[in-house]
Amino acid sequence: MRWIGAIRILMILFTLLTTWYFAETIFSVKWEGKSLRSIFDKHTEEKPSLKKTHTKCGNEKDCPDNYYAFKIISGAANVVGPTICFEDKILMSSVKNNIGRGLNMALVNASTGILQHTGHYDMYSGNIKDVKKFLENMVDGTLILLASYDDPATKLDEEARNLFSSYGSSYAKKLGFRDSWTFVGGKAIKHKSPFEQHIKNDKETNKYDGWPEVLEMEGCIPRKMD
Repeated sequence: MRWIGAIRILMILFTLLTTWYFAETIFSVKWEGKSLRSIFDKHTEEKPSLKKTHTKCGNEKDCPDNYYAFKIISGAANVVGPTICFEDKILMSSVKNNIGRGLNMALVNASTGILQHTGHYDMYSGNIKDVKKFLENMVDGTLILLASYDDPATKLDEEARNLFSSYGSSYAKKLGFRDSWTFVGGKAIKHKSPFEQHIKNDKETNKYDGWPEVLEMEGCIPRKMD
């Protein structure tokens, strides 16, 4: 019966050779002589890159020429401090150790983009006179970038609120205890700023028990052209 086994082996070999022959013929015609590896390599090369290009401050979009990129993130409750980024440079953050409870503010020259001053002022137990003194550094053509942390409002008096309103704020006059607030304005601005966010402290909607959620604001500020 050995000859039967030999015939079976020959039939299997014949089937394999026939299959290989037709596969080689068909695929050679269909892919014009290209190997599976070469087709796979081409597919890999043509696959679009998913790598995200760098944008200033990590913003979603690049800013056009003669515009400044910024991103402001308010503090999270009384635990995580705020961050202010301008033109891909961190102006204020916990890492830089120049932030604190209350109002965190950076003043920037609107023509050159150069940082002039930074300051943080406790609006729960601090002195509002210190805030007003800081704001005296603002002259025409100065940008103010602001982020709240914990409580930005308890010590704010009418004069200070009016100052922020004159810089383009829509919410300064109604800012309350532990509200979240981010704002970009300017000295001698003619209209209300489009760069402002505000969330009221409300125990029914607060994300962090006694504090509302974090605010994150980004955008492009037009350069002041002399």
